[in-house]
Amino acid sequence: MTLNFTRRRFVLYGSATVATSLLLKACSQSTTPVAKTGDGGFKIAIALPGVITDQAWNQSGYEGVNLAKQKLGAEVAYVEQVAQADQTEALSDFARKGYNLVFAHGGQFDAAIEQIAAQFPNTFFVGVNGNLKGENIASLRIDHLQGSYLCGIIAAAMTKSNQLAYIAGQEFPATQEELRGFELGAKSVKPEIKITSTFTGDWNDVAKAKEATLALISAGADVIYQWLDSASPAVLQAASDKGVYAFGNTKDQLDIAPKAVLTSAVKRLDVAIAYLAEVARKKQIKGQIYTVGLERPDILKLGNFGAVVPEKIKQDALKVKQEIIAKKIYFEDCQEAGKNTRCAKKS
Repeated sequence: MTLNFTRRRFVLYGSATVATSLLLKACSQSTTPVAKTGDGGFKIAIALPGVITDQAWNQSGYEGVNLAKQKLGAEVAYVEQVAQADQTEALSDFARKGYNLVFAHGGQFDAAIEQIAAQFPNTFFVGVNGNLKGENIASLRIDHLQGSYLCGIIAAAMTKSNQLAYIAGQEFPATQEELRGFELGAKSVKPEIKITSTFTGDWNDVAKAKEATLALISAGADVIYQWLDSASPAVLQAASDKGVYAFGNTKDQLDIAPKAVLTSAVKRLDVAIAYLAEVARKKQIKGQIYTVGLERPDILKLGNFGAVVPEKIKQDALKVKQEIIAKKIYFEDCQEAGKNTRCAKKS
């Protein structure tokens, strides 16, 4: 069966029936025991900051738990549009209802996970894009830096103004990592290139995304790397309208703006989530940070290339991809300008 929590309510439905909707706050007093694998089934839930139809981050998380349902026969639940103030309540409610594995889909959930995990030792919490590990806490991360490094190489080869831009919804470790990769890749081609970043404060606000894009273009940026959810098409379309280039993210977004999109950093979070759910189902999950990179092309890869990208630039990027997989190019912790970051090295 599947549970759907929409903001403050959930709907229980199976193959033939729909159960009664209940207010989430009312349900928060539930003391339902945790279901045990083998007697009560395996139960997986995910809390999402946006809507499951965004064609990007949130949809990939939703598809991930459903892929796990298909593969493992698990009972699955989700809640969408979870505001910051509701994060602890949403995660706690899943734990009280006996979910074995609860995904929190975004690094912005880290504080909520840290606050409640110890109260629910029988539930394992996984922060997607998180930066936590503990007794019953893991993080699942795509190595965003690897994907954006390749995009940075392409951007530096395509720019005419030598000014690039990065737009994301919020500033936290995953977006900083992606920005760093974009910068490293671009500077490996043109060391003096300029990269400007901006964070709109909202992954789904179309008006803010378009406004930020137009401001960056007005300031001289002619290649834009974006990481947004429902608002991402606004960036790509604005870039296309202004005759500049952009990158898709999470999904292959070439079709949204084929004249502007150079390629996409495709992140199959659905596959990654299903993989970790299978690990948990086997009771092999550990309190660690699970990081997946280009060595798993079923999870992280470049999408289709736009027709505007010359074959040589495409092949140069693909060659670097193979060098990263072969560890001829690797990324290690370092300090730069007094800050902890990652630097590119060659073996």
